[in-house]
Amino acid sequence: MKKQLIAAVTIASLLGFAGGTAVQAFNLGSILKVGGISILVSKYGDSINDFLNKLLMKNGVGTDYATKVVPIVSVGTGKYIGAVQVIGPSAQVEKVKAVAQLEGEFNGIARANALIPMATTNVSNLNRVQGVGVSATIDFKF
Repeated sequence: MKKQLIAAVTIASLLGFAGGTAVQAFNLGSILKVGGISILVSKYGDSINDFLNKLLMKNGVGTDYATKVVPIVSVGTGKYIGAVQVIGPSAQVEKVKAVAQLEGEFNGIARANALIPMATTNVSNLNRVQGVGVSATIDFKF
């Protein structure tokens, strides 16, 4: 498995993922589905965050608050299932390591996904980082 992840990151690098460049869509299949999100976020989170901030500024909805890209961790499985940009006061944003996702259904008419900024990737003990919200979701194409 470790060799597959290293290969996936190498392929992603060859496809044009370099610090400071625009984030591009890619299709690496199931190699990146298991553990790949954490690798992509740790390696390219800053570049993705810069891209999102520029996109928001360009469209007149930028912010003076601190932002950061972190993985989404499913409360049901503990797996990394995506990524988001969090926003808030700098000291609070620095504490966020992941966002926990809780899913629920309301009377069969609506589904909800609650996104909780957390100071850990461990979803067995939910504890929100106060003052931080989610400003954008990132969908990786596999």
